[in-house]
Amino acid sequence: MANVKELPSRKDVKLEDTWDLTPIFENDAAWNDAFDAVVSEMDKIANYKGTLGKSAASLLEGLKFRDDLSHRLELLYVYAHLNFDVDTTDPQAQAMSGKVMSLVAKFSANFSFYDTELLSIDEKVLREYLETNEGLSLYKHQFDQLFKSREHILSEKEEKILAGAGEVFSSPSQTFGMLNNADIIFPTIKDEHGEDAQLSHGRYALFMESKDRNVRKEAFLGIHETYGKLKNTLASTLTGNVKGQNFKAILRGFNSARHAALFSNHIDESVFDALIDGVHQNIGLLHDYVALRQDALKVDDIQMYDIYVPMVEDVDLKFTYHEAQEIILEALGVLGDEYRSVLKRAFSERWIDVTENKGKRSGAYSSGVYGTNPYILLNWQENIDNMFTLAHELGHSVHSYFTRKYQPYIYGDYSIFLAEIASTTNENLLLNYLLDQYTDPKIRAYLLNHYLDTVKGTVFRQTQFAEFEHIIHVKDQEGTPLTSDFLADTYYDLNKFYYGDAISTPEIRHEWSRIPHFYYNYYVYQYATGFSASTMFSEHIYNGGDVTPYLNFLKSGSSKYPIDVLKEAGVDMTEPTAVNETFKAFDKRLKELRSIIIK
Repeated sequence: MANVKELPSRKDVKLEDTWDLTPIFENDAAWNDAFDAVVSEMDKIANYKGTLGKSAASLLEGLKFRDDLSHRLELLYVYAHLNFDVDTTDPQAQAMSGKVMSLVAKFSANFSFYDTELLSIDEKVLREYLETNEGLSLYKHQFDQLFKSREHILSEKEEKILAGAGEVFSSPSQTFGMLNNADIIFPTIKDEHGEDAQLSHGRYALFMESKDRNVRKEAFLGIHETYGKLKNTLASTLTGNVKGQNFKAILRGFNSARHAALFSNHIDESVFDALIDGVHQNIGLLHDYVALRQDALKVDDIQMYDIYVPMVEDVDLKFTYHEAQEIILEALGVLGDEYRSVLKRAFSERWIDVTENKGKRSGAYSSGVYGTNPYILLNWQENIDNMFTLAHELGHSVHSYFTRKYQPYIYGDYSIFLAEIASTTNENLLLNYLLDQYTDPKIRAYLLNHYLDTVKGTVFRQTQFAEFEHIIHVKDQEGTPLTSDFLADTYYDLNKFYYGDAISTPEIRHEWSRIPHFYYNYYVYQYATGFSASTMFSEHIYNGGDVTPYLNFLKSGSSKYPIDVLKEAGVDMTEPTAVNETFKAFDKRLKELRSIIIK
């Protein structure tokens, strides 16, 4: 009997394939010392209560104290969570993560009086402080945001209670994360060579691209039937998360959880509705995509496990991690020398954790805080999707690097509404570069297939997720119990609308239970809006347009409202132009691909 292909343990991963966290803290002992130092500072927070409005000087002192302690806490948090994510079975990493999350909750509770106290001060007095004190002038935009949120700030007592309950509200997400990353056990299937291979999050994505339909089917059923057996537990965790978001929204005087989530980023709900409407109006394009896929794969009954395999039979593009690095450096060269220099640092200074190992968090992300490297987690597989994933996460990391380099701490981050633009701009630039490099119709068809899959996954699929997320929040608010059957039926019907009547795979009804983004509180719609904006940026830049406005966008952080940051860079998301341009490009490339592969 053939040996089962097992994932390596963390200790067996090559050093050069792991990220270097020593620039944050030299070791765990240094982290513990810093942790104790922050804990000792917590008692000083109370000294600022009742002082913030006494004078401009006292206000500045209070703000600087808050910012300094907040930054130190962020360093503790990011070190702990990065260590935990590469081995969620490590007891010490679990303990550190738990300790810092408790400290974050304590920090939020102890500082909860700040906004309430500031809003109790005459706004004219505060604005005078901001105008007359040079040190406070930096905070003008931050105070504009605070004043706009006035009606949603609670009393000091209520704010402290709500902040102290942070761990309670995050419990459903943490429970899902532990179950999803550490405890869940997937079955073993037969790979293309007839050998036993254990399913994992990373390998599932690879198996779904297998040319062997039986492998795809077995992997699909193995994953979804595993989650199906946990449907009641996972319905409970998701329900807990939804109820928590709805409760906090109503408590703060918002109409809904969506209203609260979009308000926090200064995005009007009409942007969300316009996205849903735009996708619904163009849903026929996704049905056309499914029809092309069915014709290309020559299957009588296309199923959900046929949606990810490349449609071009004779092309199998594979790239080692180092080959992908070189290609990305060339493809993103149009963004200029400063941008390229940051990419080189990411590769040479071990910002990236590359290899999948036992207990490692699934998927990929970019993470870091002010004063740290913008680290990237991967679970590398040698395929084109992973090369695009690397380019995607590098987009996030360079965005973070520029923001933190060119903005002060208080504006050294960016709205999640903007977050997916830099990442998908990189993807689009990489695609354009590869299409220019290859003249072989079969390879070109494969790249077109990848583009269509990207739009399917980033615009159509993420909008589907966003719509499902909104439906279940609304239904909970209306009093509908979010049972596993209700969630499954709702998800299945929505999936049917998106992909059309040609697909009827019953097991897809369990997919809701394995999507971590449903715990992110109205995050996913921004993948779709971000990709649409990136289409305009990437086409402009790749065709020789001035890159300066785009680089300025990357360097703006949160110093302005996100819609305004985009407008200054030449993209107005209050209009449908960007979304319409994306669907036009999708339609054009869909027809081109059909002309190549269907004779």
